[in-house]
Order: sequence, then C-alpha cells, then structure tokens
Amino acid sequence: MTHWLVDIPELSNLQSRRGLVRIPIELDVPFTPRVRAIVDTAEFQRLSHITQLGLAARVYPGATHTRFEHALGVFHNALRYLQQLGRDERFTSVVDTHLAEVLMVSALLHDLGHWPYCHPIEDMGLADLPPHEQFASEFLAPDRDLAQVLKGEWNIQPEEVLQVLVGKDSHPQWRLIRSILSGPIDIDKMDYLDRDSVHCGVPYGRNFDRNRLIQSLVVNEAGDGLAISEKGKTAAELMVFARYVMFSEVYWHHAVRSATSMFARSFFELYRGLDLPDLFQKSEAETIALLRQQGAGTSVERLLEGVFGTQRRLYKRVREFSHYQSAEMYRRLARQSFDVLVGCGNQLAELLGKELNRSIEPTDILIDAPPPHREVEFNVQIFFPKESRYRPLQEVSPVVNSLARTQFDDFVKRVRIFAHPELRDAISRLDRFGDLLQTAMESLSSK
Repeated sequence: MTHWLVDIPELSNLQSRRGLVRIPIELDVPFTPRVRAIVDTAEFQRLSHITQLGLAARVYPGATHTRFEHALGVFHNALRYLQQLGRDERFTSVVDTHLAEVLMVSALLHDLGHWPYCHPIEDMGLADLPPHEQFASEFLAPDRDLAQVLKGEWNIQPEEVLQVLVGKDSHPQWRLIRSILSGPIDIDKMDYLDRDSVHCGVPYGRNFDRNRLIQSLVVNEAGDGLAISEKGKTAAELMVFARYVMFSEVYWHHAVRSATSMFARSFFELYRGLDLPDLFQKSEAETIALLRQQGAGTSVERLLEGVFGTQRRLYKRVREFSHYQSAEMYRRLARQSFDVLVGCGNQLAELLGKELNRSIEPTDILIDAPPPHREVEFNVQIFFPKESRYRPLQEVSPVVNSLARTQFDDFVKRVRIFAHPELRDAISRLDRFGDLLQTAMESLSSK
C-alpha cells in the first residue's frame, strides 16, 4: 500500500479490524472519532429517517432500510476502492491524502441532500425544484454543525465536498474522484445493488463478484476516470446485468410503480400549497403525515390513503406498453412531461366514464411513463496489460454490447396505465380502450 494511504486512520482500521461498526450485510465499517463526529450531526442523523427505496416497501416488506445505512455502505466501498487504487501509480500521482479524505467524506455524505421520496418528486420535473445533490449545500452551510465538523475534525472545507457532489471543475483529478462516486462502476451502485437486493429478498443485485471487480480497478486511459483490468471483465458484465434485472424486477416492478404513481399524482396536486424548503427537511414520517393532512377532503385523499393509510389499496394495472411490444404507444407517452401525462389521464378518465356510463374521477386513472431524463449508461474501459491497450467494454462483450446498442431505459421502464381497483374489471373487458386512449392523446396534442 502506498505510504500516504497508511496515514489515513480509517484505512488502517479497515486493515487491522479495530474500531468498527457492523451494518448489513456483515460489513464492518471503520468508525473512528472523526467519522462518528459526522454521523452524530443532525444533518447526517436525518438520513436514518429516510428509507432508501421509499414506496418499494409497499411491495417488498423488507425494503425499509435507510439512507443512513446505505451511506455507511458507500463509505465502506470508498475505503476499499482507495485500498485498490493506492496500488496504481497513476492514481497516487494525482490523488494525495487530502483528496482521498475528501472522497471518503463525500461518500459518507453523498445522499445528504435527499429528502423523503425525492426520486419520484424529481422525476416529475417540477419548475424551480433543485436536484437533491444541490440541496446538500443547505446542510453544508457555514452555520451548520456539519460544516464545523468537516473543518475542525477533517480539515476539509464544505466547498470541497460540494465540488465532488455537484461541482463543475473539469480538472482530471476532480473528474477522477467524481467517477468513483458517480460513474459506471461507482461505489454508490456497488452498494445499493447489493443492499437493495438483500432487503427486498431477491437475488438479482448480488449476482456479480464485487471483490473481483474491486481488485481489477485501474485508472482509465485519459486519467480522469475509472477503468478495470481484463481480469474484471466477467464481473463487470454480470454487474451490468444485475442492474438491468434490478430495474426490471424491483425498481420498475408494476406494483411499485403503482404506488409511485399514486404518490406522484397526489404530490402534483398538493405541492403548490406546500412550503417545499421546509418539507424537504422533514423526516419521512413527518412528510407522510403532512401530505395526508393536506390531502384530507381533496381529490387525492383516496390516493394517499391507499398508499399510506391503515389499509393498503394500490391501483391496478389495466394496460402496459413496452418499447419492444407496443413501440408506437410507448414512443408517444414515454418521456413526456408529468403535466402532459396528467392531462392525458384526465381526458382518458372522462372518455372512460362516458363509455362505461359511470362516474369516474380524474384521479381514478393514472398514466405512468419513463421520465425525460435517462439512467447513466454503462460505459467503461477494459485495460489489457499484455497489449498495453484500453478497449470499451461493449467492444469486447456481447452482453454489454447488446444493452449498449439501445438505450438501457427503453428496455427496463414501461408505460403503464393504472386504475382504481373498482374499475379494473370493467376497463379490462373494454375492447375500445385503445381507441379511447388514442383519442385522449390526440385531443391533448391539439390543445
């Protein structure tokens, strides 16, 4: 191990297995006094009141793990990455002790700006809503305890952490550090695929060799990001597929998306009357209580109670359109703005009411579709030492190449139409549903 890495107490503790805290799944995370100082701040403790997967727990009962737990797991991965990259002279020539510690702290704080259900809210693309990473600057303000701990215990300026989380500095050393936290084979994905899989009770996110992948880490050809050596190729291929299946079977499971759609529509109807800066600093339980209070007696009360009330009652899937089975319908609805989907859903509810000769409320029909932004593509280089040559993984892997030729999102995210449970049978028997949906979309586009 390179000499400056030995000077970092957390890495020494990881090696000696002293001063550790245990988290699932049997991970021993170095818990030095200066790590404890960060964890004990109010800004970090709030993460223990925000679940990692939010609404997925309505489908996978074990998915109640928190961003607090995940943050410790990402921090642990940062240490393991540093252990490996410390053997790479190209890495240690540009990353010194201080920058390594900035990475460690940034890993611990990478979800600092998350608020409850932030991903469903961000996917709606509401005006003037900052991404959660930028919201982290609120918690790193000079008057906050966390900023004082960083400066006093770590000799790190909050601006350095923000440079990793949301910075725009294009210097190769900053791009290299950011790629470790947010890139194709980053420490965040390395943790959440495994952790989410375990808590959901599914095997999909664990079916790749993490140790092999970490042991193969090197710096890429340009010196501004991560690559992997040839020995990690198979592990990388399996990681690509693990992520693909976790999106398909967990994150975009139809019932998870039903709960997400019910929440999103409720928030859309209520958010203009909410104090968002205050709301985004609340715990998950406080957020749920406030939304239920604000929604009482309104058109979204039934939605909120179906997700958060004493009796779970999720909307039912009545139609589904995928990129490869219903390409035209998928293309017309995928990546539309949320207000367009709401408008189309309202039109469809009105048309269905006339067709079925019954009262159907606008919020009885919900359209869920992939949001405008896309997931990060898996684009990483493989280093072949015998040839002293870097090649894109998709160039040497038929598995990855198959996914890379088309957008990842198009195959794991589907367009779905959900209806109140009392309407499912009537709508399912309706032969003219496709015509009504076409009419709803055409009437909307003509406005």
